[in-house]
Amino acid sequence: MPVPILLMARALDLGGSERQLAEIARSLDPAEFTPHVACLQEGGFRDRDLRDWKIPILSLGVSSFIGPSALSGAVRLARYLRKHSIQLVHTFDVPMNLFGAPLARMFRTPRVVSSQRAYRALTPGLRRSFLRLTDRMVDAIVVNSQAVRSDLIENDCVSPARIHLCYNGIDMDLFRRVRNRHEHPVVIGSISALRPEKNLKTLLDAFARLDTQLDARLVIVGDGPSKTELVSHAAKLGLDERFVIEPATRDVAARLATIDIFVLPSLTESCSNSLIEAMACECCVIASNAGGNSEIVTDQETGLLFEPGSDALQQCLNRLIHCHDLRGGLAKSAAESVRERFTIARAIRRMSAIYRQVLGSPPANADDRSAK
Repeated sequence: MPVPILLMARALDLGGSERQLAEIARSLDPAEFTPHVACLQEGGFRDRDLRDWKIPILSLGVSSFIGPSALSGAVRLARYLRKHSIQLVHTFDVPMNLFGAPLARMFRTPRVVSSQRAYRALTPGLRRSFLRLTDRMVDAIVVNSQAVRSDLIENDCVSPARIHLCYNGIDMDLFRRVRNRHEHPVVIGSISALRPEKNLKTLLDAFARLDTQLDARLVIVGDGPSKTELVSHAAKLGLDERFVIEPATRDVAARLATIDIFVLPSLTESCSNSLIEAMACECCVIASNAGGNSEIVTDQETGLLFEPGSDALQQCLNRLIHCHDLRGGLAKSAAESVRERFTIARAIRRMSAIYRQVLGSPPANADDRSAK
């Protein structure tokens, strides 16, 4: 009989964690697992996808972790776990690590797995302290890069035996080259959430330093709290018609088809879906040498890595704009690398192996409980 499992995320919208959750829920072997999905509030792009795929969704109706909706959501979760005999709960983001994982343990779900898909430094203060408590409650923690694994071990004192690595995977039928790019104009682009850690001002600064006679354009696709600041900064730099910010899109592959040089200048990164997707679509990529980026991009072979600072990024841009053959060679190598290492099929095999291992192992802190 397939094992019923529950995958949990704060929302089911456009984020990378939500995409990985949806792809895993859709692609798990139905002979081995029966996936269910839970979120705090219903709605969103992934919600519609999951319903189309006939995957049951539980909306907890939680608007705040402090208040009556949290209590009613906890009751709703308890009933669902019991009704469907859920054997494993896997939380995919920080809100669900803090809310879903402790409740799943309290309601005696046989196995509980959490995720750490970004550096803990992005979750400071009391929430980080609570995350450290959940580390001891769960049976396993899934990370999507060696960089985050090392960070958990060194800075949060997590046992290496509790951490399991599963790189993100993408659908190669969706993310692939769909047109022949032309040398002019050269389109430089980035697709990401517009947040401070994405460091997109550095991209604006580097682009502004390029020779204005170059036939190059810059586009940033996304939404987020940094949007107003980026628009203001671009105006100060006088980028005018050479630069545009476009809203987030569900059809990322189509947007990548228009980009020649994809730039990810993040200050911190674990395993960037957008970087992998750009490589699969044969964009030539430039990424900051931060976190897990160097696990995805091999410098000078599948793209260019740069150290923090707009001067270094400007040099990379200049080099690629002036050398069409280099762009093409790096882009082809990048796509081949993704086909070998970052497919959704590979991610599903790895995640299934993690679930099997966790389901077949003693529960978290079993030795401590038996000693008592």
